[in-house]
Amino acid sequence: MTQASANVNIMIKAARKAGRSLVRDFNEVENLQVSAKGPGDFVSRADMRAEEIIRTELTEARPNYGWLGEESEEVPGTDPTRRWIVDPLDGTTNYLHGLPHWAISIALEHKGQVVAAVVYDPAKDEIFVAEKGSGAWMNDRRLRVSGRRDMIEMIFATGVPFGGSPLLPKTLRDLAELTPRTAGIRRWGAAALDLAYVAAGRYDGYWERGIRPWDMAAGLLLVREAGGFTGPIQEGAGMFESRSVVAANPHVFETLTGIVRKS
Repeated sequence: MTQASANVNIMIKAARKAGRSLVRDFNEVENLQVSAKGPGDFVSRADMRAEEIIRTELTEARPNYGWLGEESEEVPGTDPTRRWIVDPLDGTTNYLHGLPHWAISIALEHKGQVVAAVVYDPAKDEIFVAEKGSGAWMNDRRLRVSGRRDMIEMIFATGVPFGGSPLLPKTLRDLAELTPRTAGIRRWGAAALDLAYVAAGRYDGYWERGIRPWDMAAGLLLVREAGGFTGPIQEGAGMFESRSVVAANPHVFETLTGIVRKS
């Protein structure tokens, strides 16, 4: 973006620094696939290292802000109106299997609203940035959601829960409803990137149940600043509280929301 705020510059610096650490560790994951113990412990350490890097960078720059991260306890700030919402490694299963599709997600919340967002994909060196009222950007290119109107030409993304999840039957019903009406459904395993791709017009829409605030906080602002719509699957609920989200271009948002709410 042309004129990033001081907070956004701090977020970008933290994301890039953590990204370098994760890339170094990612290059070791393949070697661990053949070991008897497997790479699970190694990846959890990489995840925690990345969070530590981000937390140090953000806290040094803004010591009075609160903190909500995936790998640690929530910490209220001396400034109760602002907090960081961070996922240091979104797409852990991909990372664990050596698949280069994972991201760092950092959001800044002010008085209950996300006002700045960074989603960084180190494997592809794509950094998605948004600030409330200033648009969404990817590597200095302005983002807009897709302009497609016909569902049969659209590609959607979602997450498919693990086999034992109580959310799986609902998702399977969604897929049965949506797949015949669309050009395809993708399940790439990183919610922050799914939302960033909606903002970039790569996907036309995305929905998912059972995700946490740090999975979606930054991505939601990206979509809205790129001209898209976002909302909860459960009518009348908050997205963070209900752990559900629908995001899409304006032409298909209501249709997509209506279909997944039926489940």
